[in-house]
Amino acid sequence: MKISDIRIDYSLKSLTIKEVLEDPLEQFEVWFTEALASEVMEPNAMNIATIRPDGTPNSRIVLLKGIDKGLIFFTNYNSAKGQELELNQNIAVTFFWPELERQVRFSGKVEKVSKKDSDEYFFSRPYSSQIGAWVSPQSAEIDSREFLEEREKQLRQEFTPETISRPDHWGGYRVIISEAEFWQGRPSRLHDRVLYKIQEDGIWKKSRIAP
Repeated sequence: MKISDIRIDYSLKSLTIKEVLEDPLEQFEVWFTEALASEVMEPNAMNIATIRPDGTPNSRIVLLKGIDKGLIFFTNYNSAKGQELELNQNIAVTFFWPELERQVRFSGKVEKVSKKDSDEYFFSRPYSSQIGAWVSPQSAEIDSREFLEEREKQLRQEFTPETISRPDHWGGYRVIISEAEFWQGRPSRLHDRVLYKIQEDGIWKKSRIAP
């Protein structure tokens, strides 16, 4: 089969402005709960796009770890994404749940979560993941995998589950959204799309946009 011949006709559900909630984060929680109930594979996997210093985009998959006034994820602040977000706080986020024929897109800016919140999540992780945060100089060039394995051995000797601490270079970001789009696949590629945009008065404006 040629790549150009791959196509799926979506027909599971529909989406209207009337049925979505007034706040996009609340609407997202509804859809996320449905994704969980449908046993979507890694429903919290999200693509985040950041901007390199030369202005080109850079994207990768991370995991959503919380929802409050924004979307929360954790990473190495010294990684490529961390360095890019330090220079340019603009970010785009995409969730895709093919089992539900749904996509959600957000755009906005990031802020770092508090050290307390970063500590709380860090210490909720398995010990192996805690060690991993110390082991990897994320995004830096390394000679071989053996470098990581040897460093892990050393750090397991240095830190026990009782003495390990959170590295200063590891913590969370919160995405404060200014725009959101909910996409529901429909037949004949005539998909339903509802767009939210934040207004100057802080109220969200909803509109239907063409597929």
